[in-house]
Amino acid sequence: MNAYAVRVRILGSLVILGLAGGAFAQQEYPNRPIRFIVPYAPGGSTTWTSRLVGQRLTEAWGQQVIIDNRPGASTVIGTEAAVRSKPDGYTLIYIGSALATNHSLVKTPYDARKDIAPIASVSSFQNVLAVHPSLPVTTIKEFIALAKARPGQLNYATSGYGGPTHLVVVLFNTVAGINTQPINYKGGGPAVVDLMGGHVHFIMAVPVNVVVHIKNGRLRAIAIAGDKRLNTLPGVPSFAEAGLPGVSLPTWQGVGAPAGTPRAIIDRISAEVEKLVAMPETKEKLEAEGFVPHYRNPEQTAEMLNAHIKRIAEIIKAGNIKVE
Repeated sequence: MNAYAVRVRILGSLVILGLAGGAFAQQEYPNRPIRFIVPYAPGGSTTWTSRLVGQRLTEAWGQQVIIDNRPGASTVIGTEAAVRSKPDGYTLIYIGSALATNHSLVKTPYDARKDIAPIASVSSFQNVLAVHPSLPVTTIKEFIALAKARPGQLNYATSGYGGPTHLVVVLFNTVAGINTQPINYKGGGPAVVDLMGGHVHFIMAVPVNVVVHIKNGRLRAIAIAGDKRLNTLPGVPSFAEAGLPGVSLPTWQGVGAPAGTPRAIIDRISAEVEKLVAMPETKEKLEAEGFVPHYRNPEQTAEMLNAHIKRIAEIIKAGNIKVE
């Protein structure tokens, strides 16, 4: 065998060993803690859902999943930190409806469709219209009448500019023909705190952020977006029941990773999320907080993201929202 043939054989062996090493590394995944970046302030629904996922993965694999809250810029700061991380499965990113709204509404340093690998969706929900008890309304009809009598004077708390709690009110304003003003916060938790303090008039909130405060009288629920009541608030009518069926913007929550993360790792995480969502105790926990169990695989989650981007673009156009 000549020297050239020897070199070719050696190189071929190295390539095979490299591929085998990569496959072995993926089989060993995970062998150290995993960081789960949540681009919201702690205390809101995103923290609740991410901890549910993190606990499941920790229990399944014996490696701690660390929740890393990074709020700011309507989720852009935390999301950018995640997508710039090494795509090795040790950095996960909380994804959801805000990812779709930012794609259409603001100039982001990443592309939601190209720089993030969707892994799975976990849950979905409709928002609750809740007011501070000092606001003299108890029904949608009374709320709209007050808003029309005080155009531009009623304000509402959002979990961030362009997020679901902002755009669902934009949709409400458009359908009802009213004008209310947003006050933007870094997350649902701080937004609800200020509402309870009487610093804003109302919110269209994630159920888990307000249900307990509604039940103890610190907030008053007016209606549920969409056409169905919540099991946890059975006495609160839906917008459709109140004559406004067009006020519906289902919000979803899920898990993603930096683009380029090995497919074997993505599939393994997705399979664990599927098991989590299918558990009876998970369903019970989710529904008690106003969520609907909503597993989707990587391809289905990507399709849902694309459909949401299209829907948000329609709302932005109809509401004449400024794109930044």
